Amino acid sequence: MRTKKKIAVFASGNGTNAENIFQYFQNHAYITVSLLLCNVTHAPVLQKAKKYSIPSLVFDKADLYEQQKILKKLQKSQIDWLILAGFLWLMPLHLIDRYCQKIINIHPALLPKYGGKGMYGMRVHQAVALAKEKETGITIHYVSEAYDEGKIIFQKKCVLDKHDTLQSIAEKVHQLEYKYYPKIIESVLLDK
Repeated sequence: MRTKKKIAVFASGNGTNAENIFQYFQNHAYITVSLLLCNVTHAPVLQKAKKYSIPSLVFDKADLYEQQKILKKLQKSQIDWLILAGFLWLMPLHLIDRYCQKIINIHPALLPKYGGKGMYGMRVHQAVALAKEKETGITIHYVSEAYDEGKIIFQKKCVLDKHDTLQSIAEKVHQLEYKYYPKIIESVLLDK
């Protein structure tokens, strides 16, 4: 019999991808969102977690990097996988080691292009627009000790044209995120 996998979602902001994940796994037979971890005290994602009765933990840099507080909480909650959904800090080595190839992130571009420190949200779309790219998309990847350099799990493209604005680029990428991120998480977790 398949045991239920418990995931913890890390998020920093509004939480649209996080909420999409909460909804997708709300009544899933084999995967459950057991915890939200957030590094911003009043982030809207905290209210979204509450709406789905998902416990949350707010933490600071010292909690994440200098102490074992986060790892202890993950172990106490028997978390199997970590899912990043708009989480902007680099994951510490002790978590990467403990959850080797069990931390998944989504990036709003086709890596290796437009990745790295400081490349998130509208900054990515702006760089794509300035380069007059004909396509962009999403990359779902494992997390390593460097920003956006982990092994790629999945990519999906969308076509851009000269009429696209930063908002329309963002919207095209968001649609891909919402459609594919929970499904890819599910397929990876059920495959392991």
